[in-house]
Amino acid sequence: MAPRARVRAPELIGKGGWLNTGGNDLTLADLRGRIVILDFWTFCCVNCLHVLDELRELEEKHRDTVVIIGVHSPKFVHEAEHRAVVDAVERYEVRHPVLDDPELATWKSYAVRAWPTLVVIDPEGYVVAQHAGEGHAHAIGKLVEELEAGHAAKGTLHRGDGPYVAPEPVATELRFPGKALLLPGGTFLVTDTTRHALVELAADGETVVRRIGTGERGLTDGGPERARFSEPQGLALLPDNTVVVADTVNHALRAFDPATGEVTTIAGTGRQWWQGSARSGPAREVDLSSPWDVAWWDGRLWIAMAGVHQLWTYDPVTGRVGAAAGTTNEGLVDGPAAEAWFAQPSGLAATEDRLWVADAETSAVRYVERAARTASGGGSAADAGFVVRTAVGSGLFDFGHRDGPSEQALLQHPLGVTALPDGSVAVSDTYNHALRRVTRGAGDGGTGEVSTLATDLREPSGAVLVDGDIVVVESARHRLTRLRLPEEAVRVESVAHRTQRTATEIAPGNVRLDVVFQAPAGQKLDDRYGPSTRLIVSASPPELLADGAGTGTDLSRDLVLADGVTEGVLHVSAMAASCDAPAGSAAANGGTDDADGAVGAACHVHQQDWGVPVRVTGDGTSRLPLVLAGLDG
Repeated sequence: MAPRARVRAPELIGKGGWLNTGGNDLTLADLRGRIVILDFWTFCCVNCLHVLDELRELEEKHRDTVVIIGVHSPKFVHEAEHRAVVDAVERYEVRHPVLDDPELATWKSYAVRAWPTLVVIDPEGYVVAQHAGEGHAHAIGKLVEELEAGHAAKGTLHRGDGPYVAPEPVATELRFPGKALLLPGGTFLVTDTTRHALVELAADGETVVRRIGTGERGLTDGGPERARFSEPQGLALLPDNTVVVADTVNHALRAFDPATGEVTTIAGTGRQWWQGSARSGPAREVDLSSPWDVAWWDGRLWIAMAGVHQLWTYDPVTGRVGAAAGTTNEGLVDGPAAEAWFAQPSGLAATEDRLWVADAETSAVRYVERAARTASGGGSAADAGFVVRTAVGSGLFDFGHRDGPSEQALLQHPLGVTALPDGSVAVSDTYNHALRRVTRGAGDGGTGEVSTLATDLREPSGAVLVDGDIVVVESARHRLTRLRLPEEAVRVESVAHRTQRTATEIAPGNVRLDVVFQAPAGQKLDDRYGPSTRLIVSASPPELLADGAGTGTDLSRDLVLADGVTEGVLHVSAMAASCDAPAGSAAANGGTDDADGAVGAACHVHQQDWGVPVRVTGDGTSRLPLVLAGLDG
């Protein structure tokens, strides 16, 4: 094993205290002799949820030597509420201790810059590795095996049960439901997300008619007592009355026949989409990434692909899927569908001429509409035939609860949109615990109005219209709540927030950006088929950078800051593909792994998007290091 820097791990501090420990507080001294993996996460972040799933196998395999500690580090104000963290730990089946760190004390002491970030601490209490983003489970698994062998030989490894204590289960008919759909017969179909099932409720929205699914996590087709889901979310009714389910953590679309109760898989492979994977093709052969909602619009099924910040479509006639809008870059950029940026789209609603989108991480409501066709006519969903616009929202770090003109209004991580009869949309403003309304402005991108329809709704995640009423999915109250659509808005006190992360002070002029990537032990970068790394840099506002924006293959780049712009956000997206050495015939640079059917060395993709708030000051740093994997030397 190569020599590693001997950096003592800072103590774990969090004002919110500990969860999943039976009421006990933990210190690093309590964990001495164990390999500790700190998972810096926040429950709004889909990439963090991906990492939770990546770690499940490692956690089980090394349960007597490894202790995973979730360090919950909030982005949104709502995520700093202790009750919300308690709910999230149950909602996402987190089965290890969690430190609630609402003031980011531990985040700052470990110099973390991105969600998610994993830090590995050896049995003697020293930091030995740091990884940002997704795709690191294999590398960490190899490191854990090295640490087990080395510290067992030294006598510093202590095996045994970990500090995790499971909370007491709570009996309710639904548990953190995601979305609801009104079926033609007048009953409701609800995704019972945390219990990995569908539930049909009677017209009263309370009485259980039947459950579909075993309640165990899995990807299995069949009847109501055999089918398995994994945290299903969105629902849509096709013209033939088949229901499509966004089976989020299975990275799949499932079809449910209400008449027979049968569930079949219609899209996805069960594997997560990575950079370099196919962006279109036969639906059962193309990987998807955390589909969160679905809606029928413009003759096809649209998919909110939250995991890659895009919209995709599925054509049930041809049986094909494909990317329709978004670049996979995270942010808020309008324009032609293929050039737009989204940030975890999580809710869809169709009207005749628009597809409305709840774009959660930018606290925005966006919409897709048809644009003028090119002179040659025709075209696919991903060409100039569609354009993306923003109705409410301004970026990744601005949020709050403010009504008024849409250009000034603020939301907080909305997860659902519902079309209303007057052409406006109701917004499930999830982290504000509110139902909001957005009216349409005149003309392209015209200013509409935002108002509040109801408050005191605990984490609403979707809603459906029924006979002039609106039935809201109150996810954190585990129920459906029926409301009359009010004629007048509720008055609320305006609140505006910015993400509380401290801006990095950088020097004016030239700044060196270094993305640190050290190939995991036993792996190497393989450039035989082209570059195995990629770096994309942009800024908000764009005027922040005079030079250095764009795409390249080197993980280091010289940036030139423009005169006169003193603050902004640097958007950095990095990807590196490494293969087990010696390399075999599998592609080492195409975003594939050992699940792609290639014969030879297994390849692994490591990727992360950073949004780094920066402030330009005379005594700022002239080097900005971002750790993708390894340690910054």
